[in-house]
Amino acid sequence: MREIFYIDDTPANKISYYFLLAFLVMLPFDRLYSELALIGLGAHTLFHVQRPIRWSFRWIGWLTVVIFLLTMAGTLYAPKPSQAFPQWEKQLALVLFPLITWLSGLDWQRYRLQLMKAFAFSCVLTAVYLYGVAFHTIYALHLPLTVFYTKPYMNHHFTEPIDLHATYFSAYLALSLVVLADLALRENNRKPVQLIYSVAILVCLATILQLASRAVCIAVVIIVNILIPFLLTNGRARLRLFIATFTLTVMAVFAVSRNNHLHSRYMLQLKQDLRSDTGAVEDPEPRMARWQCAWELIRASPWIGYGTGAETDKLKERYAVHNLVISYTYSLNAHNQFLSFWLRTGLFGMLWYMGTLILGFKEAWRRRDLYLLAFLLIITCVSFAENILDVNKGIFFFSFFFVFFTPKPVCESIFTHGNKNTGSAVGTRTRRYYRLLPRD
Repeated sequence: MREIFYIDDTPANKISYYFLLAFLVMLPFDRLYSELALIGLGAHTLFHVQRPIRWSFRWIGWLTVVIFLLTMAGTLYAPKPSQAFPQWEKQLALVLFPLITWLSGLDWQRYRLQLMKAFAFSCVLTAVYLYGVAFHTIYALHLPLTVFYTKPYMNHHFTEPIDLHATYFSAYLALSLVVLADLALRENNRKPVQLIYSVAILVCLATILQLASRAVCIAVVIIVNILIPFLLTNGRARLRLFIATFTLTVMAVFAVSRNNHLHSRYMLQLKQDLRSDTGAVEDPEPRMARWQCAWELIRASPWIGYGTGAETDKLKERYAVHNLVISYTYSLNAHNQFLSFWLRTGLFGMLWYMGTLILGFKEAWRRRDLYLLAFLLIITCVSFAENILDVNKGIFFFSFFFVFFTPKPVCESIFTHGNKNTGSAVGTRTRRYYRLLPRD
């Protein structure tokens, strides 16, 4: 853990590093702390701008800026421009992170592993804290442990002590899971350290199950059973890891099927979400019903949409027509980022967001970058179920890691996943792609 807190760099770069560290460690908590860290990082970066400015990440990192520009353009024809300006404030991070990365004298990628390790352990310790709160409540109320996997202790109820949306915390944990798996496989010759990472991985998996975010769980199943075995290992190690992860997945499915509350959340509500039937006990107004309302609006104005800030008001009109009382009362958005962009900025806005993700996947696959692949998979799955760019925590998560994981090759040690002694497949491919190290 020492390498997280002590780095060998210039005083100015050390300060930038610690601001980044604070931003990542505080990401699971109140947004005020992350915002303060971001403001400090931005002010420090502007004060220490170096000339000439060097490109520290690839052009793809600037794609997020266009998303912000589309939000600004949608304000020009919005029925109530005053409703659009809060969206500007929220999405400003889409511009700030590429700009800060460009101006910063700190080589972010040099400390990629340290920063990701800090982020992962921050999420794990937060999960442990939430489990402590839950167990303390159960103990104080003299309840049996069997109530732990019931509705009052799942999903948003579980993350209520930190006031964080369950889906976003699930996304943080899913990315942390990838980091911890990478670290565990690096330490295959150090059993005590590997045990710590293994326990942290189990905490992540248990918490993701507890949070019951179906979109993130779908991404985790793919990450655990496909991406991690095939990108971090090879040969017999890959087969053993695949058997272990597949067995773990089967056990999780069995546990869900045996618990009425988990079965209702994962199976029944998922089926209802994909249908437009309303009035069910488990989910009286499924997402598909809201998606149909959004689609009715899109068909009426497919090319330019309705402008930034108009989504909720327009949807409430359709909710009233279809008697979706809950959605109307709580002014729910489309709960689909693709449809949301289409509603606000028309077909071009939706295609730009989709194209940004596709280009990111292309870049990640070309580098065989597990971190970027997993991150984009999580973002894509969540985008089908949530408006991830409507909430500060979702915007911070997307904007920071999209830039952070799209680096320009500047030093030979940055992208080496796994060390040269483990025969890691991703490490070999990455070194060859960047031509930074000699071919094996």
